[in-house]
Amino acid sequence: MAQMEKVLQTVAWKGGRVRLIDQTALPERLAYVEYSDWREVAQAIRTMVVRGAPAIGCSAALGMALGARGIIAENKAAFQKRMAQMAETFRAARPTAVNLFWAVDRMMAVIETTSGNVVDIKEALITEALQMLGEDLQTNRQLGQNGAALLKSGDTVLTHCNAGALACVSYGTALGVIRSAVEDGKQIKVLADETRPRLQGMKLTAWELQQDGIPVTIIADNMAAVQMRDGNVDCVIVGADRIAANGDTANKIGTYSVAVVAHFHKVPFYVAAPFSTVDMSLPTGDRIPIEERESLEMTHIDGVPIAPRGVPVLNPAFDVTPAELITAIITERGIIHPPFAENLERIALPVAITA
Repeated sequence: MAQMEKVLQTVAWKGGRVRLIDQTALPERLAYVEYSDWREVAQAIRTMVVRGAPAIGCSAALGMALGARGIIAENKAAFQKRMAQMAETFRAARPTAVNLFWAVDRMMAVIETTSGNVVDIKEALITEALQMLGEDLQTNRQLGQNGAALLKSGDTVLTHCNAGALACVSYGTALGVIRSAVEDGKQIKVLADETRPRLQGMKLTAWELQQDGIPVTIIADNMAAVQMRDGNVDCVIVGADRIAANGDTANKIGTYSVAVVAHFHKVPFYVAAPFSTVDMSLPTGDRIPIEERESLEMTHIDGVPIAPRGVPVLNPAFDVTPAELITAIITERGIIHPPFAENLERIALPVAITA
């Protein structure tokens, strides 16, 4: 099958503004929002108008490029100080996804290394942010091609949360693997679990796959075990928000449960993520910061209360799946198998991505 003609672009630079797909409006409607103020971009990340580790990293990069245009500074030092303050606002937007920090640090490095006046630096920041967008699509297509080799025609894949085009600039990581397999002519079916509490699997993953004509069935989160027991799942593919140096992986809350069940039923469990999601500075997943989100996400669905008023709520946005439950990590640099600590370190040096 030829490459799918039209894949969503979640993050874009349009006419000097940051344009995002408003993911809180899906699946009812596909809506785009444009921002001319960098603070609005940071707020969009906090409120999950845009979500998914690669998408929020690229959104932050564009937000910083946007904010840089409005800074009036006499010299590089004054400009750099203002940008450092902006960078801290973006870093504080969401703590778990390492791609956010990676993108912000990369933008700050441009300021350090660019010679010339402030105008030159501003242009360099826009160039760098746009380059990140192009790299994301290229990375995801390469990642998808690598992972597609793990799937055979007729497979049914279970997904958790959304790691598709909506979680990236375009194409996707976990769904990128599925898209690439379909483009190769393989017949693939998907079980998308609902992914409480924000229902990204039901609202976003199912919607994306439906748009592409890839067969998808929604299941409740608590149906995964019986589907595996009955032989209805050939493998699990999930995304990641941060991967520690030993392979421990933080992803949407509930991923750990799926991994435990997959391990029990001997179903392969794959993590698909760009190598920028690997945080080699953290030896294990115990060091990954876990974001705690507001209780309303648990107690309400689309503004409708579903829980008794006043009952305490725990709402961590992510959990950490131990490396020993992961069959392989799919990246643009190749498929990484255990032992992860050894093999992640081996390929950690930068490499060129081939088209």
